[in-house]
Amino acid sequence: MQLLRINENRGYFMKEGGGYEALDKLTKEDLLRLVEDTLTDPQASFDEFQADALQNQAHQIIYRSVYGKLSELADRREEFTDEAERLYLEEYDRYRAELSVSDSAAA
Repeated sequence: MQLLRINENRGYFMKEGGGYEALDKLTKEDLLRLVEDTLTDPQASFDEFQADALQNQAHQIIYRSVYGKLSELADRREEFTDEAERLYLEEYDRYRAELSVSDSAAA
């Protein structure tokens, strides 16, 4: 799934449900969804940032920033997922330990 692309000298992002929208219309919710898609879809891809391919300076700035962050996240997807699972597991283990202590005290 191609989340970011450059076409006709403009940057675009994939909208929810498909289709593309110009980068200058990107909202916080769109950005959060792009992050989620990057983390959950190993097939997520992006056109590489090329300043000369983007004539609109606003699109250059936005694309460079979003592309950089999403690419880094995609490169570290496994590390990020492992760390999140480890944090969840630690909290789950602590909850189970507290639950068993309270069950022992009630008996």
